[in-house]
Amino acid sequence: MSWTANSCLVTLAILFLWRVEEIAEACSCAPVHPQQAYCSSDVVIRAKVVGEEKVDVGNDIYGNPIKSLKYEIKQIKMFKGPTQDIDAIYTAPISSLCGATLESNGKEYLIAGKIEADGKMHITLCDFIEPWEAMSATQKKSLTQRYEMGCGCKISPCISIPCMISSPAECLWTDLVIEKKVSGAQAKHFACIKRSDDSCAWYRGAALPKQDFLDIQDP
Repeated sequence: MSWTANSCLVTLAILFLWRVEEIAEACSCAPVHPQQAYCSSDVVIRAKVVGEEKVDVGNDIYGNPIKSLKYEIKQIKMFKGPTQDIDAIYTAPISSLCGATLESNGKEYLIAGKIEADGKMHITLCDFIEPWEAMSATQKKSLTQRYEMGCGCKISPCISIPCMISSPAECLWTDLVIEKKVSGAQAKHFACIKRSDDSCAWYRGAALPKQDFLDIQDP
């Protein structure tokens, strides 16, 4: 093989690796409190995967088939969504395209996602997907009793100190700076609830909302 051919192959290899790196970095997600995920999602269900397959969902502008990963699921409970049960969830086939990975070994998940124009439930890596057993008792209870009460509130993440709210209808989410993780105390044990005066405050899951509202600076 000539030097020119080798040079071309090296160039192509570099371009390929650059493209792979570019794609690998294509999916990035902002941190989301579980309540935000609930309020912004079309569907929130508890389910387990019973099967999976790659399916064609159409063609791109060049006529090439577009693949999607279809998870067949058994819905256990619907917390938010359409009247009919969900029996399948669709996602991109690879994580670099924000495809979500679910295990089909009997593990149960809390899954929040969107209903797309095709009428099917779609999820991405950026959606709230949590093993059911990893969720706190407060999170599980809030799916039916609390999160909906706070959908009129805004949860503002504190990324670096100082940080503050700009409206009484906001709750300051400080897990990221205090505990350096998304699944901190406020995510696991608090909900941001709207009060009678339209202000919002963190509520600890141990008591009824009307009895125990915490000051917004005291999570």
